[in-house]
Amino acid sequence: MKVLKVLLNFATFSVSEKIMFFRNIMLKLTGNPIYLDPDPTLAELKLSVDELELAMLAAQDGGHIAILALHDHNKASTLLFRHLTHYVDKLAKGDETKILSSGFSPTKQPITIEKAVLTVANGKNSGTVHLYAKAYLKAGAYKWEKSIKENPLLDSDWEPITITTQSNCYVEDLTPATYVYFRYCVVTPTGITDYFPSVRKLII
Repeated sequence: MKVLKVLLNFATFSVSEKIMFFRNIMLKLTGNPIYLDPDPTLAELKLSVDELELAMLAAQDGGHIAILALHDHNKASTLLFRHLTHYVDKLAKGDETKILSSGFSPTKQPITIEKAVLTVANGKNSGTVHLYAKAYLKAGAYKWEKSIKENPLLDSDWEPITITTQSNCYVEDLTPATYVYFRYCVVTPTGITDYFPSVRKLII
């Protein structure tokens, strides 16, 4: 039987989601009798998250240097909280309740890893992303769309990107430090599927 450990899913969160998640962790650890001496310390964690939030705000103007700084602070904060998970795992000893009390989530038994329906990865250059769809049986083509709307619910909120015969797509000319939603549907011999759930991505 595999011992429960802290789930590292926060590494895939957007910057704004990480900030909220990290602040909740610090809140749950403050005064927690199970975790009396956090490693890293709460002061180190708070400083890192504060700097990450300031970097996110500074990057909103799209400046290249500010975006690079945001990337560095995002990486540093994520590594710091990954280090914290080792401390939590050590004291929780696989106890699900103790892991949950830290604010982290535990892995499940058994662990099933399933490919995401849509994955959005940073491209090689600023303002680019690579979209990866879960392969669809008998797919003839994939129709890709994007939206810069805050909450795109209507079809009119979306604009086409391209149509590909493969389950991936490279997107360029996006505005750094903005959030963009991406979605796709599949053209099959029997018709066109509904659009799969969209994914929101901070462009760097």
